[in-house]
Amino acid sequence: MPLNLKDHLQQLSETPAPSGHEAPAREVIQAAWEPLVVAFERDGLGNLIATKEGSGSEPRRRIMLCAHMDEIGLVVAEVRDGFLRTLPLGGIDYRALLAQPVLVHGREVLPGVFGAAPPHMSRDRRKYSPADELWVDVGLPADEVAARVRVGDLITFDAPFVALRGERVAGKSLDNRASVAAVTVCLDELTRRSHAWDVVAVAAVQEEVNLGGAAAAAYQIQPDLAIAIDTTFGAQNGVSDDAGYTLGDGPTLGRGPNFHPGLFKALRDVAKEQEIKLQIEILPGNSGTDAWAIQVSRAGVPTALFSIPIRNMHTPSEVVDLRDISRVGRLMAAFIETLADDTLDRIGWRLPGNGAETEGTV
Repeated sequence: MPLNLKDHLQQLSETPAPSGHEAPAREVIQAAWEPLVVAFERDGLGNLIATKEGSGSEPRRRIMLCAHMDEIGLVVAEVRDGFLRTLPLGGIDYRALLAQPVLVHGREVLPGVFGAAPPHMSRDRRKYSPADELWVDVGLPADEVAARVRVGDLITFDAPFVALRGERVAGKSLDNRASVAAVTVCLDELTRRSHAWDVVAVAAVQEEVNLGGAAAAAYQIQPDLAIAIDTTFGAQNGVSDDAGYTLGDGPTLGRGPNFHPGLFKALRDVAKEQEIKLQIEILPGNSGTDAWAIQVSRAGVPTALFSIPIRNMHTPSEVVDLRDISRVGRLMAAFIETLADDTLDRIGWRLPGNGAETEGTV
């Protein structure tokens, strides 16, 4: 059955699975990847590792595709008089939370809403309410709340997936479920292509808090090459031209010390050959993504980063263009089809001198 990208992304978006508690997303992803791969593993951290075997002779080289499946969320820090004080799980922007519907994952799942004192009683009506003034209300008497909710219970956004005009959609956790969907597109594309290398797809845990899932998975897989897939800032009001990338103009390809220059050039060349739109994102230091952890695994892994532009990052109303997700998947599949026995030699480090051009020169 052909992949319906919008339906797949909606299921991913609406599945609650914050950092450290990714099991629900893992089940959805495994079901989607089941017809596309030959084997699954789940490691000690909870990463989902799927392998699609290549046609080359054994031992085959491996390329790792890594997209984190966790999302930002909150935890209950205090239960007081029937209301819940929270702490962030990942990079929560409390400005976006006032009046936000949530799900409280206590002894049972309870719908709730973030509330604060009316503006008439605010300390300063010109400012956003700080975190300690925002409390979750589940609408129950204090004794029932105390019996059903404990400190440490999870809270996730209760945000619907919305189809906007054209090819754009909005919802929660598109950072980084959009990238998981891109990996699904790639695996689906590869069912119609021949590839010599093994493809190891990873839905990684805990990126939003420590990059730990990608680090553990890369250590176990020992890939010859790796591509991390994440999101980046979309162009919108309040985002400078230097920091934001246009939705619908293709994914970004990271350039900087976190990324292997030869692999960067090879991916960019394939994008040109395939006439797939691509934007270049300059990241002069730590990219803050799983690519940072993968690159330094064991003796080092040549790593690249694709990022999908989204608006309103780390809010319950992230916006993404489905065409960018599809482009990432198709571009990765086209690149994987080119992988051969001499690929590492062609993109590998070469010292200048003796007529040899420094690898990665553009």
